[in-house]
Amino acid sequence: MFESAEIGHKIKKTEFDRREPLLRQALLEAQYALLKQDKGPVIILVNGVDGAGKGETVNLFNEWMDPRHIHTHAFGAATDAERDRPDMWRFWQALPPRGRIGILFGSWYTDPILQRVMTTLRGKNNSAEFEKRLARIRDHERMLVAEGATILKLWFHLSKDAQGTRLDALSVSKKTAWRVTKDDWRRYKHYDEFIKVCELALRETSTGEAPWHIIEGSNHAYRSLASGNLLLHALGRALKGPTAVRTPAEPLPERSLDKLSVLNTADYTRSLDRMTYERRLTQLQGELNLLARSKRVKDRSLVLVFEGMDAAGKGSTIRRVTGAIDARFYRVVPVGAPTDEESAQPYLWRFWRQIPGHGHAVIFDRSWYGRVLVERVEKFCAVADWMRAYHEINEFEDTLTDSGAIVIKFWLAISPAEQLKRFKLREKTPHKNFKITPDDWRNRKKWPAYELAVSDMIDRTSSENAPWNVITSDDKLWSRVEVLKRMCETIEKAL
Repeated sequence: MFESAEIGHKIKKTEFDRREPLLRQALLEAQYALLKQDKGPVIILVNGVDGAGKGETVNLFNEWMDPRHIHTHAFGAATDAERDRPDMWRFWQALPPRGRIGILFGSWYTDPILQRVMTTLRGKNNSAEFEKRLARIRDHERMLVAEGATILKLWFHLSKDAQGTRLDALSVSKKTAWRVTKDDWRRYKHYDEFIKVCELALRETSTGEAPWHIIEGSNHAYRSLASGNLLLHALGRALKGPTAVRTPAEPLPERSLDKLSVLNTADYTRSLDRMTYERRLTQLQGELNLLARSKRVKDRSLVLVFEGMDAAGKGSTIRRVTGAIDARFYRVVPVGAPTDEESAQPYLWRFWRQIPGHGHAVIFDRSWYGRVLVERVEKFCAVADWMRAYHEINEFEDTLTDSGAIVIKFWLAISPAEQLKRFKLREKTPHKNFKITPDDWRNRKKWPAYELAVSDMIDRTSSENAPWNVITSDDKLWSRVEVLKRMCETIEKAL
């Protein structure tokens, strides 16, 4: 794969001097057009061999264009906060919004490649883990492109001899010696092993949505013009928008033949008397408090998801959960319509931002499931978008659990009759008026559509690592106790 990048590509300085101003002007015009039309974003991944000109190219892009509209992030070793979260968390924080260019210097490829090489050098085999991480990267990039991003992946290459010469040249100059580290020389010593793993990674992740472009890095003029022209083409693609015709996904069947679903077959008669409720609530809140303070939780995090029909009791149930644990341990994230900032990013972005570190919890009052519920029913997104979201959500939750998170999901189920009763009570009660809106009545009229969407959601996203807990909540006392009971059981089992 790297053979064509080792044949000695060169551009004469006179040719570079002639073409550089034209390229710079074209890049700047395309950048401002992207910003004005609110297209994109364009995400540039910069990876490659040490000494091949990665840093110089990043600096050049910022010099040739307006750096105010370029989000440049250089990634080194993970910080403590980053190690406490999934691998991809820090890259989600760096994604540029619509209309902007993002440069990721060292990207989501760096750590999988390094880990694979280091493991091999120690005589161990982690090929299964490596393949798993590459598969997640492919899914991640496919999702970004489907959400409107243009991805430009640049790999800067040098032959082993050229790399050695380059590192030597940088080392002997006082002005550039700081750029060559012991890690650079260590990787050079194992050049062949690194190249073998890199070639496999590039082959496995060069896709139609996000292909790799390999650039020989030995000649500054050639490297600069080649990478600049690739960026100009990427900006042009972003300005044109998706060129491929999106094939609509085949929608799921409307209803099961017998009209039965996980919601309309649930037992809504379960209840508790007040005395039993108070006793069980105190007992379970005590258990939850002890679990939250356990030393075993220091290396884990907790992600709680509460979904349900309007008036199903999510808020009151969450208050019984938070009443049992230290306020320094958790955050409650109420989820509504996305803000302008959130709308400029992929739909999972605002949830990735909230992922807790080890020893902490986040409680989502509604969540990423809006994509397959309200966005599906209200037609806020295309069929193809909510259909692909099932897989994206499952991957997201698997990534969380793989990093040590305990993910517990609750659907609070309420019957239509009980919902109507609560709606009317809210209208009559002054201090509850704010809880009932015209949207609630409008959503109620779409009950069959929401019931179908919920059934599909539970069927397609209830996994071994993050199963759904369907809790009937016509009796709030019973549902609150049942939520706490299942939460304690799940945490205890995970620990």
